[in-house]
Amino acid sequence: MKTYQFFFLPLLFLTGFPAADSISPNETKPKKAKLPQIKKENNVLLLKKSNFDRALKETKYLLVEFYVSLSQSSQNLSEEFAKAARQLKKEAPRIQFGKIDVTHQQDLRKEFNIREFPTVKFFVDGSREDPIDCKGVRQASAFITWVKRRTGPSTVLINSTDQAEAIIHADNLAVIGFFKELHNDSMEVFCETARDVPEMSFGMTASEDVCANYSIQKNTVVVFKKGKPVHNEVLEDGRQNKLDLTRLIKTFTLDLVTEYNLETSVKIFDVPVENHILLFTPTNSETFNAIYDNYKSAAAEFRGKIMFILVDTNETRNGRVFEYFRIREVDVPAVRILNLTSDAKYKMPADEVTVENLKEFCQSYLSGRAKLHLSSEEIPEDWDKMPVKVLVGKNFNRIVFNKTMTVFVMFYAPWSYDCRKLLPIWDKLGEQYESCKDIIIAKIDVTANDILSVGLDRYPFFRLFPAGPDYQEVVYAGEYTLQAFSEFLEEQSKTKAEPGEKDPSGGMKEDVSQKETAIKEKEEL
Repeated sequence: MKTYQFFFLPLLFLTGFPAADSISPNETKPKKAKLPQIKKENNVLLLKKSNFDRALKETKYLLVEFYVSLSQSSQNLSEEFAKAARQLKKEAPRIQFGKIDVTHQQDLRKEFNIREFPTVKFFVDGSREDPIDCKGVRQASAFITWVKRRTGPSTVLINSTDQAEAIIHADNLAVIGFFKELHNDSMEVFCETARDVPEMSFGMTASEDVCANYSIQKNTVVVFKKGKPVHNEVLEDGRQNKLDLTRLIKTFTLDLVTEYNLETSVKIFDVPVENHILLFTPTNSETFNAIYDNYKSAAAEFRGKIMFILVDTNETRNGRVFEYFRIREVDVPAVRILNLTSDAKYKMPADEVTVENLKEFCQSYLSGRAKLHLSSEEIPEDWDKMPVKVLVGKNFNRIVFNKTMTVFVMFYAPWSYDCRKLLPIWDKLGEQYESCKDIIIAKIDVTANDILSVGLDRYPFFRLFPAGPDYQEVVYAGEYTLQAFSEFLEEQSKTKAEPGEKDPSGGMKEDVSQKETAIKEKEEL
């Protein structure tokens, strides 16, 4: 035997003989689990529950559109979304765009609390916790600016007057921050604000020469429109916050008084000002010019606090707005204030639309002195004759908040297709529980009745008010089917949760003392 053969034998003992369970030449290795596939459409990832985790892990920056395929607004945004994705494909490959059809991905819709369509969220470093909302962005160019400012510098550093002038005249709107130094609280607020306002060019400077050229002596934000300064806002450290500054700056994307129409309706709600004042008047009336001038004169003082909107009562397409505010032809000209958060409405007490009356109305509202304007239909004679009881503002509290009955209420809008589709199911639920002496199935038209004691939601929405000595409200967040409604009712009837704890539907019980206060306030009005 040759030497190399003896040399080979010890190696077998050192390395070990093949194990009995090792793979033989005729066997195949087990296949690795395939990663979920991610398809693309127009440079946008098509995401769903099965591949969403993979998309997050493989992408540092992921901008996701949650949409409904049949929605026109979703379709319009998807087109702009795809344009932005195509442009950034080569320019910034680490930024990916994806979209999720929530019609078929209910789990993701619930996880990220998607209530409006379309909704856009930004995911960073693979985390699905607390994604950043991308609100008010509609155009491809704005999407590109928005993600760039989120992944890099949010504003341009200006070192010369020529550089400042170039930014000021580059677009219709520009915002320049003038600072004594570039490391203070005001500067940080300014940079944070720039990230949320992609519609405008932003620059900042601490150059003494640049500040002197524009006669700026304090930390100041200046808004330029068509090359001219239209607003100066002095910033004081610790007193300015991002939301207030964002509100103020975004109002300049609209006119001082904005007429409500199909084109402006989306833009109006994109500006984060929750207080809207509306003037209802025909634009072809003899008194229109005088009324409009007064309205515009009053608006300047409240920029960033109250948005001034004009509604032409001759425009038939504004019918839904008249219906919502219960404006009749005999009422015009009429002025109302709406708080978007609480849905509370206020009526200007004075009949004449003068600058003085408008300013007093706005000031009284902001100071909390204005009185709520509440509406209610008359109680129908047969309101309790059918399996589903009919509630209005005048009988709501008396029926809903009692000690002996559990009341399940559908809040609907008669013009809503989704509501009309559900009404027959709700009628069947009423028939199912008609013989139950301690359960009432009811409905209320929230477009004709103001209800302060219940927080409003997207139509239709449902609330359960359990029997008992305490005022409670349980949010229903289940499916809109007869079986789901019935199972929810049965579960709630068996177990009465304590106030403040989370109910089985995923909603929260409201605090009892807050509920009692809200009801008492309404009954006093």
